Amino acid sequence: MNLLCGTSGFSYKEWKGSFYPQKHPDKEMLSYYASQLTAVEINNTFYRMPKENVLQAWAEKVPDTFKFSIKASRKITHFKRLKECEDECGYLFKMVRTLEKKLGCILFQLPPNLKIDIERLEKFLKIIPDDIKAAFEFRHPSWLIDDIYQMLNSKNCSLVITETDEAPKAKFTETADWTYLRLRRTQYSKEELSERMEKIKKSNWEDVLVFFKHEDEGTGPRLAKQFMELS
Repeated sequence: MNLLCGTSGFSYKEWKGSFYPQKHPDKEMLSYYASQLTAVEINNTFYRMPKENVLQAWAEKVPDTFKFSIKASRKITHFKRLKECEDECGYLFKMVRTLEKKLGCILFQLPPNLKIDIERLEKFLKIIPDDIKAAFEFRHPSWLIDDIYQMLNSKNCSLVITETDEAPKAKFTETADWTYLRLRRTQYSKEELSERMEKIKKSNWEDVLVFFKHEDEGTGPRLAKQFMELS
């Protein structure tokens, strides 16, 4: 099992002193981050499509084994809601290939008010190239049924497993030979982290991407490091 672990984002000045050295240059945040953790979830691409020169610069600052998760644009997930978005997806797929082997996956986070639509998802899955991993975070409970899991499995797409303070314990469902965990509770005890690691070890997943929540106090990087030590 290959564990790839990090946080949602990396460019946080408030982490200086708790994670980054106090006087660490902002432009060197990613290189330091990548020396401590093994993956990062990029969220600003939800608001602005990624640019090739930015992705190239990021890729040059991290080791070959480091992985980026790129959140899909809201144009795809929230405005067009997975329909008639071939142009936007084509641009996104072209840009993320800039990362080459440092691309972990694309995260498609759907809006909470989008209810299950099997035909919509079926058509969208056909757009995704076989060489790009895709993870889907369904935030309306109607999607969480076996028919959807089977559709994801047919394309080796991951169902995102998400925990929050409001929904603190998620079911670990396998839909691919890899998975994506968003452990977004404010805090986890060592016992709770161990419990989740044991579930991972008992699974059939080959690659496991795990991302903790950004907190001003730098809790996320600390939890990510603790989780990596359990592997």
